[in-house]
Amino acid sequence: MRSWVFIGVPSSAGAHHAGQELAPAALRAAGLLERLRAAGVPVSDGGDLPVTPFELDPAPDAVAGAAAGSAAAAVRFRNLAAVARVAGLVRDRVASAIAEGETPLVVGGDCTITLGVVAGFGRDVRLVYVDGDTDLGPAGNADTPGSGILDSMGVAHLLGEGAPELTGLRGAVPLVSPERLALLGGDPRETSGTGRAFLAARGVHLDEGPSLAASPEGAVRRALAAVGSAGPLVVHFDADVIDSGDLPLANFPHYGSGVRPEQAFACLRELCLAGSPSGIVLTEVNPTHDPSGVLLGRYIDGVAAALAAAR
Repeated sequence: MRSWVFIGVPSSAGAHHAGQELAPAALRAAGLLERLRAAGVPVSDGGDLPVTPFELDPAPDAVAGAAAGSAAAAVRFRNLAAVARVAGLVRDRVASAIAEGETPLVVGGDCTITLGVVAGFGRDVRLVYVDGDTDLGPAGNADTPGSGILDSMGVAHLLGEGAPELTGLRGAVPLVSPERLALLGGDPRETSGTGRAFLAARGVHLDEGPSLAASPEGAVRRALAAVGSAGPLVVHFDADVIDSGDLPLANFPHYGSGVRPEQAFACLRELCLAGSPSGIVLTEVNPTHDPSGVLLGRYIDGVAAALAAAR
């Protein structure tokens, strides 16, 4: 049986606003570890990395290291130094856990922490990215400068497009080979034709929200077939893949997406069962959206049932 280690990343450095940095402590206090153990999942508490809250960056600087005239130089990345620092800490912590024979359960925090997780696994990593967005930022729509919020550009940076401080986290670009990346659950309203063309040209597998909702198991089978069977598998699971009308925990809402909680957690369970992941990243939970704690309880139940399948 694999031994999981909970690694908290209390950071909203790359987010649209604060709140996600509270998630590791809130999920711990709400009983995530106890619920996992009760489900038969061996898990230890590896503690948290330093708290790094969102800070307003109204006039971000041009990207250090980007060539003049390049796409990266044309984009202003908000809070880049803080995001890169956190991602580097995540990379090192994940690499340490792997060296010790532990399976990282990385709990954030905004989506940029996945850059560090992938970097920690090295060059042969495979990634299934379950998310309500394709997180391409301007790379997926060259005519739109975007907000500069790095939380919305994670996939672009995984593929080598963006700030060198992030694309080069493991010393080689890209962080994940395009043919080893599958995106599941994205809201079709949030991805342009340009973005879809960007992914298709690179050979990235894309299965959007309606397809996931129709058959979570089928979507997972297609994703796993796309990324292949060799190398460690990382699963990124963003709370915003779930319709915000059903579980409004995420920082970035998706109302009317049609992906219900049971479908999203069935997807995660099937990934744990069929994919036997080497690491899981849980992102985008904002506890300030749930004063009563009821939503956190539902989220924890879904995650625990899914991870129990990975034993």
